[in-house]
Formats: sequence, C-alpha cells, structure tokens
Amino acid sequence: MRILIVGLGSVGRRHLRNLATLGQQDVVLLRSGKATLPESELEGLAAVHDLEAALQARPSAAVIATPTSLHLDAAIPLARAGCHLLLEKPVSHSMDGVDELRQAAGEGGARVMVAFQYRYHPGLRAVERWLHSGAIGRPYHARAHYGDYLPGWHPWEDYRASYSARADQGGGVVMTLCHPLDYLLWLMGEVQAVTASVGSRGDLGIPVEDTADALLEFDSGAIGSIHLDYLQRPAAHHLAILGTEGTITWDQADGVARLHRAASGAHEVVEPPQGYERNHMFLAEMERFLAVVEGREPPMPSLEDGVRALALGAAMLESSRRSAHVGLSR
Repeated sequence: MRILIVGLGSVGRRHLRNLATLGQQDVVLLRSGKATLPESELEGLAAVHDLEAALQARPSAAVIATPTSLHLDAAIPLARAGCHLLLEKPVSHSMDGVDELRQAAGEGGARVMVAFQYRYHPGLRAVERWLHSGAIGRPYHARAHYGDYLPGWHPWEDYRASYSARADQGGGVVMTLCHPLDYLLWLMGEVQAVTASVGSRGDLGIPVEDTADALLEFDSGAIGSIHLDYLQRPAAHHLAILGTEGTITWDQADGVARLHRAASGAHEVVEPPQGYERNHMFLAEMERFLAVVEGREPPMPSLEDGVRALALGAAMLESSRRSAHVGLSR
C-alpha cells in the first residue's frame, strides 16, 4: 500500500507519524516547500513537488492535509485516478466543486473518508450508544460549545499567517472549528434550517470571523445551538443533550461522558481508558482509513457526511450574511 501525503503542516505530520506507528512504510510526500515545521522528521522519505509526479507514483491512497481552500485541487484528480482519500475536514471552504469530487470518486472507484476524528472519541461513542438506545427518551435540545484561543495553537508561527486566519485559504472559525457541526448531525440527525450570527468580536487582527453562534432546527423537531470562537482562554469544548427522560453531557477537558436517567435518578459515567490522549482519536481514525483502503470497512465519516457538515457551515455563514433564517436543501 503506497500512501501519498499532500500537505506537511501540523496535521499532515501527525498523520505521517501515525502511519509509521501503524507499520505503513511506503509513504510519498507531496511538498509545496512552505511548511514552517522542522525538516528532520521528513529526512529519507520519498518526495515529489507537483501533482503530476504524485499521480505517476501510483499511490493506493492519499491523505489530503493542505489548507482548506486547496483540498479539492488535489482530491479531485486523485479520486479520478482511483486513489482512496482521507480528506481533512472540512471537505472544502464552499460547496463549489463538491459535485465534481463526487463524480470523480464515482468514475475512479475511490472511497473517500473525511477526517472528523471526534467520531472516534470514546466519550462521544458512548453518547451515540445512549442516544440510540433511548436512554434519555426523545432528545429535544443539543448544545455544543467549542472555544479555543487561536494564537496558542501553533506557537512556532504567526497565527495571522495560518490558514485558519486567512480568507483566501478557507479560514474562519466556522469552517476551522467545524467538529460540532459534524457530530451534531451524526448524533441528532439532519438539520432543516439554521439562524446564525457570525463576526469578529475579539482583538486578533484577522480578516475572518472569530466567533459564531447558531440555532439549528433538526428534522426530528429538536433544537440545537452551537457556539464557536477563536478567543476563549482556557479552551473549552463540551456538549449537552437534553431529552424527555434525562440528560447526556460530554466534556473534552476530561473526556468523560455522563448520563443522568430522570426516572431512576441513576448516573452512568464513561471515562476514557487509562493513559488515553488526544492522538488516540487520530490513530483510531487512521486505522479505520487503512481498513477502508483495503475494502474491509466503509468510510466513517463518509464523503456525504462531510458534505452535510460543509453545507451546514455554509448555511451558517449565509444566514449571518443575510440576517436571515436559512433552510438546508437535500
């Protein structure tokens, strides 16, 4: 299995290390030469510098870890060539090109998995099990909060030059911190409409939105809310789901998921395994992708899952821009 890595920023390097941990040695790097990280861990690895050379290397699979606005530039030709893809979230910075990616994957027989690693967090997997078993009855409200101070993410570089802060590279808090968009769709089902307020409310000096708040209307009749920001110190990332028969919560700070059953007053707690750390999500994600490449498992999340999250993010931005209630088309 030859695996191509497109983009060698922090997440591309993480995927490279995890592939090595999982015993994958036949790796080719597609490099732009613009990475701000040290070169030492890339020594001895095969590298190419344009997409044509990458295609000539005939990879079985590729990890797309470029800035958001560049994802489809590599994903579409690779998919058309039959290369299975692990596509970093979000799928792209807009809905433009999504249908072309679908068509390319269909023509090439490429399987596409989108890298929303929180689907592999043991706490959120417990939340899914509780919801699907009816542990809290009918969910009527879900609330997700994700705030993280952007200048602290990559201390080795000027945050204002990162893709997360650049409009031309698909930055902004809605697309960059889009994990709650995916896991709310996964856990609560389809969204039919959204109302959002998005803007710059901090002092970061960046040309993209640093905060976003949205009210979601789910097909089920439940209501959801999302808060995202680049400003919060210390960082906070948590979820609460309220149901007619109880409440479920999850907090990234300790990784713990908690269930309260209203009728009995009983509490259940699921803690991550001893020694669990953030990279274990990425490792589990990569293990799944390798199984996808080998045809042993379907992508999780799939390209269509990723497109739904992208469509929700695009609807949030449109709602704020128009000061309007925006429906999501199917």
